[in-house]
Amino acid sequence: MKNSARSTRVTVSADGKGLVSQAGAVLLWETMRVTGLGRALPEGLARWRAPRAVHDPGKIITDLAAAMALGGDCLADIAVLREQPELAGPVASDPVVSRLVAALAADGPRALKAIRAARAAAREQAWALAGQNAPGHGGSLVTIDLDATIVIAHSDKDQARPTWKKTFGHHPMTAWADHGQDGSGEPLAIVLRPGNAGSNTAAGHIGATGLALAQLPRHLRRRVLVRADSAGGTHEFLKWLTARSRRLHYSVGMTITEGIQDAIGKVPADGWTPAYDGDGQVRTGAWVADITGLLDLDSWPAGMRVIVPRERPHPGAQLRFTDIDGHRFTCLATDAKRGQLAELELRHRRRARCEDRIRCAKDTGLRNLPLKASRRTRSGARSSPWPASC
Repeated sequence: MKNSARSTRVTVSADGKGLVSQAGAVLLWETMRVTGLGRALPEGLARWRAPRAVHDPGKIITDLAAAMALGGDCLADIAVLREQPELAGPVASDPVVSRLVAALAADGPRALKAIRAARAAAREQAWALAGQNAPGHGGSLVTIDLDATIVIAHSDKDQARPTWKKTFGHHPMTAWADHGQDGSGEPLAIVLRPGNAGSNTAAGHIGATGLALAQLPRHLRRRVLVRADSAGGTHEFLKWLTARSRRLHYSVGMTITEGIQDAIGKVPADGWTPAYDGDGQVRTGAWVADITGLLDLDSWPAGMRVIVPRERPHPGAQLRFTDIDGHRFTCLATDAKRGQLAELELRHRRRARCEDRIRCAKDTGLRNLPLKASRRTRSGARSSPWPASC
């Protein structure tokens, strides 16, 4: 298929002439062109193209993505692109868009398989072009960060349920490739779940991790570090991560149990070493200790280490019953056999970057997903909910 998005060359100038609104979308289309996504999606979604159809399903999906990135919050906001054909090329009408979404949702597993395959191929090309700046370059680990988030629903959408935060909506599980301190991160998988889905449900973590791994280039799928908060510190999830067929590395938070609390009390004063800040310098008022030898870990994966950071709470923070001598304690488990305790704790703490990724995703469409099931759109066509994950 020939991409007809633009027939003229696009230039950038600062003279104040020829200004075009929403021109930032050009960066998205250029990215799709360079990575091959603009070809892979039309090829993968060819079976859903109706006979004598004018608009290609792949082009419609990429236009929807661009409209969301530009601030759209419903399918009809694709009109932002339709009003500028010189920039976006031919854009489908609302009824055509609605019918395509309904057709893809009706054949959800097959449609998702095609979309995921196109995304994975494009990501492999993008990382190859990135060279030494790509995750996993030089034998380093590719870091996958997992986190669940609340998406508020303001109507009775499909799977919308009361959440643990006493709100109403959905509780999707997300997986992100970390690009380091200077990178923006990369969404690998977002799995839609009901609002009442548990935070520490092993099945949710396993499902999101499996989808995320499938998005990585094949030669990198065994060089992966999976990070999660305490919701990921379950027997079932760690057993899945360390299975012989996967052998993934992990750094996950752990709930402080009575056994861990007792072990913390047995750490001698010289057993605590200073923690590091984000620049790798000694962090004032924070320490870290290894309590692996003080715990019974027979039911956990072999080689697991348990590390406990302690710090003085910030001024005004309310102490908890687990805070000993005015210190706040957290806990993490890792399979890392080497590395200073402070470096391992800092590596785990950097998982918090995925929270920024989630905020950006909500600003570019996640806040409004999914569509409402079996409700007529303004065009008169019936709309179905988007499939459960992407």
